[in-house]
Amino acid sequence: MKVGCIGLGDIAQKAYLPVLSAVPGVELHLQTRTPATLEAVGDTHRIPAGARHTTLDSLLAEGLDAAFVHAPTAVHPEIVGRLLAAGVATYVDKPIAYEYAESERLVNLAEARGVSLAVGFNRRFAPSYAQCAEHPRELILMQKNRVGLPENPRALVLDDFIHVVDTLRFLAPGPVDHTTVRARIVDGLMHHVVLQLSGDGFTAIGMMNRLNGSTEEILEVSGRDTKRQVLNLADIVDHKGQPSVRRRGDWVPVARQRGIEGCVRTFLDAVRAGKVLSAQDALATHELCERIVRESLEQASS
Repeated sequence: MKVGCIGLGDIAQKAYLPVLSAVPGVELHLQTRTPATLEAVGDTHRIPAGARHTTLDSLLAEGLDAAFVHAPTAVHPEIVGRLLAAGVATYVDKPIAYEYAESERLVNLAEARGVSLAVGFNRRFAPSYAQCAEHPRELILMQKNRVGLPENPRALVLDDFIHVVDTLRFLAPGPVDHTTVRARIVDGLMHHVVLQLSGDGFTAIGMMNRLNGSTEEILEVSGRDTKRQVLNLADIVDHKGQPSVRRRGDWVPVARQRGIEGCVRTFLDAVRAGKVLSAQDALATHELCERIVRESLEQASS
């Protein structure tokens, strides 16, 4: 199976290439416009010279079976559009695009051409979060916080808070009937944002504080007088009377802990089996993010 990796930045090098290079039967091709990076990364992963590309045209000429897109979000529409038009099953880092209309166009293109399009919501495949999906979920609380990093609202929501949005949607035990958004924007920069989703018998609250004092990610699901808490995608604390702690094993790879390994293998297994993956559910997350951006800006201007 010929698999392309487009964009060789931090996320590709740390998370995806170690997984992709270990999958049996994958002939890995790399593409970046930066020759020095291409040489360094290619050498690290022992990629033959003929499988190193500086242009998308050269990469597409190889007749790819699948591609992973880790280039900057601003160029996703162009790259993903060309891959889909060429019939290449495509996995793209979140978000698909910064503008909802562009994300919708690409998802519709994939559907029209019958080509797989998958979006990198790796938390759905993180073992600790998957275990939360098996727990009673009358109340869901998730926070993903950073230090000293207020940011443009659209970039913050689409590049980072989108993980919180998608995780709440993933864990919600039923249809969402009500949505509430609150945010603080100062001088054009978002300091924090809070999303509340509710439906029959459940409430889900997600928040991000970019002036938090520490970097952390905490997920809690509770119901029927029990609670499960996940700290930084690693340690699981079950509360029923006395809390019990299960820590990540010393030899569990970070890529597995964070769900990267699971989503990569699920995507490639689907490609091998000829199964077409739809990005319609991922598009629903993008649509909700667009609403968060819009309502946050309206609050700031009122």
